[in-house]
Amino acid sequence: MTDTGAVKSEDTPFEGGPMDGRVLPVLLGPTGHPPKTYRIPVPDAAGGPPTVLVYRRVPRGHNTEDDPRERSRGRGRLGLPQGWKYTYDPAGKQDSGLKWPWSKPDINPDAEPASDPDAEL
Repeated sequence: MTDTGAVKSEDTPFEGGPMDGRVLPVLLGPTGHPPKTYRIPVPDAAGGPPTVLVYRRVPRGHNTEDDPRERSRGRGRLGLPQGWKYTYDPAGKQDSGLKWPWSKPDINPDAEPASDPDAEL
């Protein structure tokens, strides 16, 4: 981890998109994990609104039982993430927040409505 004073950060790799191959220090939350989404505003050269690059957090790798040395030490049995990385999300869809069982599903604004609602019956 990178020392940033009282705030902890972790060097996190980025995959895909314009940030492919870069490693940036990302601040960790109260749980010790980086945020699920990482948004990078890129200013427009013509002075228009900035383009926002969206990256999603995914596990970097998992511990495995394949190595007999690790198995004999009792490690690698839980399959815990070894860290995190960010992958590029070209769609950049906004998170809808918490997913409650009683919540209505998201409505896709790009989908065409049925021309005749009685046709499906």
